[in-house]
Amino acid sequence: MTEPGVGGRRGGSAPSTKRRRTVGGAGEAARRAAEALTELISHRLEGVSAVCRGEDDGWVVDVDVLELARIPDTTSLLATYRVELDSAGELVQYRRVARFRRGAQDQ
Repeated sequence: MTEPGVGGRRGGSAPSTKRRRTVGGAGEAARRAAEALTELISHRLEGVSAVCRGEDDGWVVDVDVLELARIPDTTSLLATYRVELDSAGELVQYRRVARFRRGAQDQ
């Protein structure tokens, strides 16, 4: 006897290996975006400052990173990268959208 879904399959849905898993929510989208970005750039992750739904059920995540450490720390340069994920949580694109001093006030 064969296991369900193995061999001799007729009709029904596509095999599970071809199904795309969707992101479970904003927290998972933030984690995936941060992981994907840290694989591509050599800067230390500082945190996630925004998460929102993108087009086609994807996600747009703003990730803050330390680009240049300085002493005192309040003069260090940080950057915000906008990371776009598809509905399966795969990286579509990223770009730097802001650069600022740690001690600078929001405008």
